Amino acid sequence: MSKKLMLILNPTAGSGSGVLAIGPAMEVLYKGGFVPTVFYTGAVGEATQFVLEHAEEYDCVVCIGGDGTLSETVAGLAQLSSPPPLGYIPQGTANDVATSLGLSKNPVQAAKIIVRGRTESLDVGKFNEDDYFTYIAAFGAFTEVSYETPRQYKQTLGHLAYVLQGMSQLQKISAYHTIVEFDEGTIEDDLIFGSVSNTKSVAGIVKLKKLGIELNDGLFEVTLVRNPANVIEMNKIVSNVLSQNFNGDQVVMFQSKHVKFTFDKPVKWTRDGEAGGAHEKVELSNLCSAIRILT
Repeated sequence: MSKKLMLILNPTAGSGSGVLAIGPAMEVLYKGGFVPTVFYTGAVGEATQFVLEHAEEYDCVVCIGGDGTLSETVAGLAQLSSPPPLGYIPQGTANDVATSLGLSKNPVQAAKIIVRGRTESLDVGKFNEDDYFTYIAAFGAFTEVSYETPRQYKQTLGHLAYVLQGMSQLQKISAYHTIVEFDEGTIEDDLIFGSVSNTKSVAGIVKLKKLGIELNDGLFEVTLVRNPANVIEMNKIVSNVLSQNFNGDQVVMFQSKHVKFTFDKPVKWTRDGEAGGAHEKVELSNLCSAIRILT
């Protein structure tokens, strides 16, 4: 029996590879018993709206694009009472979620994973009252790199574009006086970076696989970086992050289901690599196993 498939495509993801990927992927999906209906995204937020309006009419939802397209799709599914399973054909620059889940970046192989039909649950993050994120919400040093890097540079240079944009921001690093309330207590300090994540890879550069992170345990990984007093402490921060040492004086990581950040002025956030607005207070909650993803 044929299964109805909602296929959300971002034609500009990566270097336009999403459009090139749809033909070979579609053939695999057809042969696997799916009848796809294609929804093209042309503006920010459209994928979420498509899901809210149509996803419950389908047996499966698949998105072709980068982490941003996936994030919008997940945001829609997380708001449904009974969301269909999600398939992902990654065609973006970083593809952090695909890396965390071990999904193939080859469109044909990714389509075969969808046809095989094995799912696992995935936590989803809620950001304040109305927003969601799939793998990371963050503020501070370098968090603006992902959405300020020009699209043409990301398409041409890949990860190098993020590195170059980050280097240009070295003189802009600011500290934010922050109160962090979490399940086990409260921290008050001057921070240059904070993140709340559910991922094993950040920007395709920082790998967290060695830490035994689970993506469906109902817990976030919260990372805080204190303001360094000098260049030596700054070098120690870089060394600790790259070596995955999160138990030092400058870099701290802990797990929590709920986290609240309070600042003394509005601070810019990013959600899944996209601009998340400026806020004086941010509350984040883990929606445990909110969706099922085909792996």
